[in-house]
Amino acid sequence: MEQQSHQPNPESIMQIGTGFWASKILLSAVKFQLFTTLAERKTMSASDIKSHLGLGCTDRNVFDYLDTLTTFGFLNRDGLLESAKYSNSINTDFFLDKMKPSYIGGMLEMLNNRLYGFWGNLEEGLLTGLLQNEIKKGENLFEALYSDAGRLKEFIHAMSGFQMGNFMALAQTFDFSKHKTLVDVGGSAGLLSLMVAKHQGHMSCTSWDLPPVAPIANEIIEQFQLQDRVKTGDGDFFKDEIPKADIVTMGNILHDWDEETKLMLLKKAYNALPYGGVFIAIENVIDDERNKNAVGLMMSLNMLIETGSGFDYTFADFNKWAKAIGFKSTSLLPLAGPTSAAIAYK
Repeated sequence: MEQQSHQPNPESIMQIGTGFWASKILLSAVKFQLFTTLAERKTMSASDIKSHLGLGCTDRNVFDYLDTLTTFGFLNRDGLLESAKYSNSINTDFFLDKMKPSYIGGMLEMLNNRLYGFWGNLEEGLLTGLLQNEIKKGENLFEALYSDAGRLKEFIHAMSGFQMGNFMALAQTFDFSKHKTLVDVGGSAGLLSLMVAKHQGHMSCTSWDLPPVAPIANEIIEQFQLQDRVKTGDGDFFKDEIPKADIVTMGNILHDWDEETKLMLLKKAYNALPYGGVFIAIENVIDDERNKNAVGLMMSLNMLIETGSGFDYTFADFNKWAKAIGFKSTSLLPLAGPTSAAIAYK
C-alpha cells in the first residue's frame, strides 16, 4: 500500500517550541566572549575553554555545549571530546569577535540582558496591550535609555550590530549617483552614514540624533577615519525639523511608533527633501500577504514588548502613507536577510 503523503510531522512544532534553547546557547557564548577569546587564541581544547571561562559544570556538559555550537555552525572542531580542538567559523570570527569593527554582538548582548526576560511576558502584553520592558510604569522608553549612559551605549551598539549588514547592502546596491548629501535620522552610532561614505566617495553624510549620542558616534567615525565626510548632528525629531539633504534615511525608526507618529515622521522627511529627493526606511518590511517574513512579524511583536504602540508594516502600508504625504512614487529594495529598504521619491 502506497504511503500517504503529507503525514503529520511534529518536527517544526518542537523546533520552534525549543527555540529558546538554541538562542540561549548562542547568547551565553557571546556573554562569555567565547568567540573573542578564540579569535585571539585561534584554537582551544574543551579543557582550556572550561578553565578560561571558569565553568563549574562537568566536562561532559562542556563537550555538549561546545559541540552544540559546532552543530549550529558557530564553531569548527578538529577531533572529538578530550582530543577536540575548537576554533571560530568564518561568520563568528568576522561578526562576533568584539575586537573587530565588524562586531554585531551588541544586539545579541541586548537580547540576552534585556529582551530575553521581557519576552517571557508576551502573554501579558497580548492580554493587556501594554509594553513589558523595564518601564512598565509609563516612563518613555527612549528617555529612560538616553538618561543612563551605560544602557544607552549598549542600546546603540545593539542597534548598530543589528543593521550593519543592511547598511552595507544599501551602500553598495542603491544608486547614489544623482545625490550628494544624506541625513540619517536617529543615526545612532553613525554606521549607516559611515557605510554610505565608505562605498560612495562623493557622498557627505550626517548622523542626526539626540545630543547624548554624538560622543559615541564620533568615536566610531574616528575609527573609520571618515571625519571629513561623516558628521554628527544634534536634534529631536519630535521638536525639530529634519536638516535638508538629498536623501533622508531612517533605520528601524518608523516601527517604534503608532501610525500617527509614522505619518508625522514621513512628513518631516518630505519637507527636508528637494524635488527628486529620496526617503529610505530600512526595516524588516512584512510581505503584503503577511505569511512569509516571520522576522518582520516577530519584530512587530517586539514593538509591543518595547513600546506598546509601535508596529512593523507591509510595503502596502508604506505606499499608502507615502502617497498620503505627497511622495510621487515608491520602490522596495531587498537588503540582507529579512530586511528591505522602503523607498519614497519626492
